[in-house]
Amino acid sequence: MSIQNREAFLDKLASRLGRERQTEGVERPQWNVTPQDEVFKGMSQDELVEVLEKHCKVIHTTFKRTDRAGLTRVLNETLHAYEGKKIVTSKDARHQEYGITKFFEEQGDQLDVHVWDATLGKENQKIAERADVGLVFSDITLAESGTVTSFNTKDNGRSISLLPRTFIAIIPKSTLVPRMTQAARHIHQAQAGGEDVPSYVSFITGPSNSADIEMNLIVGVHGPVKATYIVVD
Repeated sequence: MSIQNREAFLDKLASRLGRERQTEGVERPQWNVTPQDEVFKGMSQDELVEVLEKHCKVIHTTFKRTDRAGLTRVLNETLHAYEGKKIVTSKDARHQEYGITKFFEEQGDQLDVHVWDATLGKENQKIAERADVGLVFSDITLAESGTVTSFNTKDNGRSISLLPRTFIAIIPKSTLVPRMTQAARHIHQAQAGGEDVPSYVSFITGPSNSADIEMNLIVGVHGPVKATYIVVD
């Protein structure tokens, strides 16, 4: 992909600012005060889980906690509560690791599970539109805001968390961080280290909602109307 007219655009921008173009020697400032790093500083993973659980009440999200042995039982309970028969989920190695692949196989015809398939293109989105439940693993979890982070790739389309009627996020406890500060730093450091960081990252905070009218929170206006977070020890 080529970028058209970049140099001309940047030259004009610099001239409007009344200075020459700066193409090198730019350094990130070293701030004397960093309050963003002090929020929940020093908390253990278990303490962050407690913060997350409390905030789930604020964002109208069902919170559940289990261990690996109990994950499929809790997942099954949640699917029944949502009357979830049609499931769309990412193509994720953690499904095998956490026993979810085996669980889906044991359900047989009781569940219609679609695993995101890049070769199907937009057909994946049509399937997601008809799904009862979208299921993903959280890559980074922000305790402060009750936000799960999804690295969207060819195997993990953003429609999974956007189009189905309900949404379930499986949260490995190790993914918990205090807030957006740490998530942004993690992504930046991964990119700076040469890792293949997805160009699209979704930050999902509970079910769909809006407070556009008189600042009154309305839940379930677009996208999933209900959400459940399952923290796995």
